[in-house]
Amino acid sequence: MDIHMLYYALAVLLILVGIAGVILPALPGLPLVFAGMLLAAWAGDFQQVGWVALVALGLLTLLSIAVDVFATAIGAQRVGASKKALLGAVLGTFAGLFFMPIGLFVGPFAGALLGELWHGRELRQAAKVGLATWLGIVLGVVLKLGLAFAMVGLFLFAWFL
Repeated sequence: MDIHMLYYALAVLLILVGIAGVILPALPGLPLVFAGMLLAAWAGDFQQVGWVALVALGLLTLLSIAVDVFATAIGAQRVGASKKALLGAVLGTFAGLFFMPIGLFVGPFAGALLGELWHGRELRQAAKVGLATWLGIVLGVVLKLGLAFAMVGLFLFAWFL
């Protein structure tokens, strides 16, 4: 087997795991997608995909990290979430991984809700914060999926152009 084919296979694996990582919070989704694309470009001696496309892909990756951070925070802050609610949402997200696939939906909400209750808020406000935090996470995932497909499209365009 040609070593380049091994590199390409590893690149495809990184891209696929990265796309899964957009949904599964334990994986660095779009950075893995970028790493796979960079590996494929390198394996092809940057003949199909050059530096201009790679810089654009890198900028999209950085944008995805900003989306990741801000989507959850903005959703939570709009309803006055405490730091304990944000911490709870993060912990709930990771705990939810053990109860897939339902845990991915319930975990962040339950974590934010419990964080707000721990902060001393009443149940109604805590539920409102939990829902807003969850919606922020969902919005972030949707935006990151859009960025992932934009990156794949840009990469394929550069590869075949």
